[in-house]
Amino acid sequence: MSDTLAINAEPSGIPIPARYFAAMAILIGIFMGALDTSIVNVALPTIAKELDATPAAIIWVVNAYHVASAATMITFAAVGAVFSYRRVYCIGLAIFTLTSIGCAVANDLWTLVAFRSLQGFSYAAMVSIGIGMYRKIYPPELLGSILGINALIVALGTVAGPTLGGIIVSTLGWPWLFLINVPFGVAALYLGLRNLPADEGSGARLDLSSIGYSVLAIGFVVIAIDQAGRWDNGIVWTLLACGAVLATVFLRRQRRLDAPLLPLDIFASKRFSFAAAASLAAFSAQGISFVALPFLFQSVYGYSAIQSALLFTPWPVVVTVAAPLSGRLSDKINATLLSTIGVGIFALGLFLIASMDHAHDVTDILWRLGLCGLGFGFFQAPNNKEMLSNVARARSGAASGVLATARTLGQSLGAAVVAVVLSGVASQLFASGKVGQMQTALWIAGAIAMASCCLSLVRIHR
Repeated sequence: MSDTLAINAEPSGIPIPARYFAAMAILIGIFMGALDTSIVNVALPTIAKELDATPAAIIWVVNAYHVASAATMITFAAVGAVFSYRRVYCIGLAIFTLTSIGCAVANDLWTLVAFRSLQGFSYAAMVSIGIGMYRKIYPPELLGSILGINALIVALGTVAGPTLGGIIVSTLGWPWLFLINVPFGVAALYLGLRNLPADEGSGARLDLSSIGYSVLAIGFVVIAIDQAGRWDNGIVWTLLACGAVLATVFLRRQRRLDAPLLPLDIFASKRFSFAAAASLAAFSAQGISFVALPFLFQSVYGYSAIQSALLFTPWPVVVTVAAPLSGRLSDKINATLLSTIGVGIFALGLFLIASMDHAHDVTDILWRLGLCGLGFGFFQAPNNKEMLSNVARARSGAASGVLATARTLGQSLGAAVVAVVLSGVASQLFASGKVGQMQTALWIAGAIAMASCCLSLVRIHR
């Protein structure tokens, strides 16, 4: 398949030092977006009090960002292919920076929610395009290395959010949760405009019906997943059914279009398809863990919030070492083998945490969480390389959109599993009644991670 995009960058990437500055422009944008997925959570009670919002309403400060970004990642990947990846990424970065100011000055809840929605859309534009652009910036033999650094940045942004958010709220006030983005956004925009490789886009016509079907299908599913255990089951199942119907209509329409929003030919590569499925499962397991572990540490083991945060530290710390290392190794060793071993270690770590009883030593928690970080760090970068390397260069943007959507949907599914477990539904499956709800969630997380390992293992022989 010929490359349909007019990219100035050669297959060997762009020259140094522009290569490093271009990567920095993407890494800063992705870090800000990942940080904003979690930095606001700790400030919700404070924001609710100052804006006179109910607990049920204030949650939409988080949900609006989450739903808007998840629902439009595939769309923005297609928009970038049509109108220029560089142009759309930089516009997304500029809007993200401006809407951060809008969030900071919002004086009522629904104005804040509106700006958070716009922030979510602009984050989708950045993340759905940015990862695919690495393939234009770096030569193939260094792709794994930059994806390892990208995995490190995403992990740091996601995990650092609650801690950094707590510090900012207690010292500067909640508007600074958003204003902190402004200088970084301006710097990233400057670097991007000067160094990202130029492309003209395909100029193809966007199918507006496909955009509508895609956004509504993913939006309904994400809202249903997010509200599982909170809303009436009838509403949740109705949203899921509507999402499934719209997704079916969307996929059938893509097969008939000459320039589809989501080119289904990328799934002709079984290695890509299994890598995407493995990513969805692994991020679901991670999503369960990130929600369940604070409950386990505080409600079951009796640790304080600060102690719980410290107990969780080995996971992100080990990821910061493992992700870049696995990325570099994937440029020299079979990436599928690395990611399979990694997610297998991740599953083992989750099973070991779930099997702990109340009579444990702190070190028992620390090394188990470190094992989870080691496994996930060795899974993510090689698996992402598998996804990007097994599609045509012209499809890098579409592959990036699928990758980002799999991560977001996986994390949403993980949170939904914990919500169901908290409702007591899943705990009834354990007849002995000796397994706590959060331990039940972690057993489920381990099983899902093992399913990811099986999906990854299949690729080794393909």
